[in-house]
Amino acid sequence: MRRRLWSLASGRSALIVLALVALLALLGPLLAPQDPLAQSGNTLADPSGAHWLGTDYLGRDVFSRLLDGSRVSVLGALEVTLTALVTGAVPGILSVYLGRVFEWVTLRLTDTLVALPFLLFAVAVIALLGNGLTQAMLVTGVLVSPLFYRVSRAATLAVARSPYVEAALLSGASLGWIVRRHVWTKVLPPLAIALAQTLGTGFVIVSSLTFLGIGVQPPEPTWGGLLASDLGYLGHQPWAPVPPALLITGTVLAANLLADAIRDVSGEAGHAVARRPAPPGKTPAAPAGGAR
Repeated sequence: MRRRLWSLASGRSALIVLALVALLALLGPLLAPQDPLAQSGNTLADPSGAHWLGTDYLGRDVFSRLLDGSRVSVLGALEVTLTALVTGAVPGILSVYLGRVFEWVTLRLTDTLVALPFLLFAVAVIALLGNGLTQAMLVTGVLVSPLFYRVSRAATLAVARSPYVEAALLSGASLGWIVRRHVWTKVLPPLAIALAQTLGTGFVIVSSLTFLGIGVQPPEPTWGGLLASDLGYLGHQPWAPVPPALLITGTVLAANLLADAIRDVSGEAGHAVARRPAPPGKTPAAPAGGAR
């Protein structure tokens, strides 16, 4: 599937953009040309050789703050995504095999989580536990987990009713072996699609919370925080919100493109890509044994 994913233009573009964002998260703070927290008297300066994106209202280098803030934004989105994957996919698979009581309880919990507005709930949790991004992301990941629960449960139900799984159960195979051998390979493609979609959602959530000043302690830079601070000085720097907005929009768009590409290569479209017609002038190989 990886080769077919790379063969699609949308898949290549999404992977390249997300790889660049990952590199920013890893190396951005090290590549920052100046101290992102250092203030100066040169406030709201235009872009120059010393300050590639100018300075903010406290004289801090905007380019350095963008690079340094990439780590917090990416880690927050990953926390949301991985928390939703673990808390949603595992119960979704087990709900098919652990009986009606476990199934009923998890379904009711999922319905409850769907009804909760995750941004408001995250704000309430931060008010109780303190202003920290990690606890906000963990709670938000739990609230987003119904997507993984439904996807994994639907895929597991389709596999659990297949003849080879029923035969394995009758032969005495353990639940863990069946999940590893039969269920996981069928559940993985839809989970990969949900994972890419949730990654984009995670960036939107992190940017929204940090835009409101929730989850981070100033003066720690984040993409959403930079966007919020730039909006207050549009009269002096009308172009200032463009760089953080482009980073957020480009990352979310790349995650959604990756989800679409995975959907294409894992379904019937993916099988069509694998069965490309032979180039002109070449005839397909005859089946073994020849025609009868």
